[in-house]
Amino acid sequence: MLEEQLVGLAFSVAATLGGGWWGLRRLAQARHLLDTPTSKIRSAAQGYAEFYGVLAAQAGTAIAGPLTGKPCLWWRYSIEEYQSDDKTRSWRPIESGSSEAWLLLDDGTGQCLINPRGAEVRPATREVWRGNLRHPRGPQPAGWAGLFSAGKNYRYSEERLHAGQPLYAIGDFRSSGGGRQGLDLATAQSAVIRQWKGDFAGLLQRFDGDGNGQLDEQEWNRVRLAAQLEAEDRHRQQSVQPARHHMAAPQASQPFILSCAGEDELARSFYWQAAAGACLCLGGALATAWLLGVGTF
Repeated sequence: MLEEQLVGLAFSVAATLGGGWWGLRRLAQARHLLDTPTSKIRSAAQGYAEFYGVLAAQAGTAIAGPLTGKPCLWWRYSIEEYQSDDKTRSWRPIESGSSEAWLLLDDGTGQCLINPRGAEVRPATREVWRGNLRHPRGPQPAGWAGLFSAGKNYRYSEERLHAGQPLYAIGDFRSSGGGRQGLDLATAQSAVIRQWKGDFAGLLQRFDGDGNGQLDEQEWNRVRLAAQLEAEDRHRQQSVQPARHHMAAPQASQPFILSCAGEDELARSFYWQAAAGACLCLGGALATAWLLGVGTF
């Protein structure tokens, strides 16, 4: 009896903590989505940003879903195996994976490359079917063949993003080239000096005027001046290059989301999930209080 009460108490405490954490997390994410203004790629400020646009194909890239073989821009898949015994029956995950190919978002004012690593991706296209092979030989059978899936031991799921689909993206936005980056001269100068120190023999050959194998204070001043001029020249060359925009996972705890659904639909879904987390937390707290009240520990 005591062991059963301890197990029940452990589950109730876990439900309280897990539900509370999930509810607060989803609530904070919904607020981030609603509080972040939608920007245009061409004029967006650097940092955390939100875009609406259309997925575009990139030249020279050919990606296909690993289970269906259908062409796409991004994929995620899972394979489950059906297991049963005298007491339980369930689908057990045995394999999964997702694409790390960069995506190209076009909002009409510019294009932004997106690194999907670490993102919560919500595609509009999802296929689920069953079969008797661990790895299916192509997509789900069409017509009557696809109806008779009972008794098959494997269940497959594949999600994809395709060119031309709308995409909502929120994450860390950075630009390079196009004269958009300011010059932090001290940082750029230090970077040039560190690079030169990697070839110290070459550094001595350029700046060791007296040939004693060392750099004195006057020679180091020449190194610093040359590095400053080099940093300024590199910045000028980079500024005349066409602007390139990138989005990736933010450093802070802000959400990084790529979704075919819009902001309002996402926020509404997050609010419902936050409410479910709050209910789980409340139910777990009530169960914990009841077990502590009636149990004998």
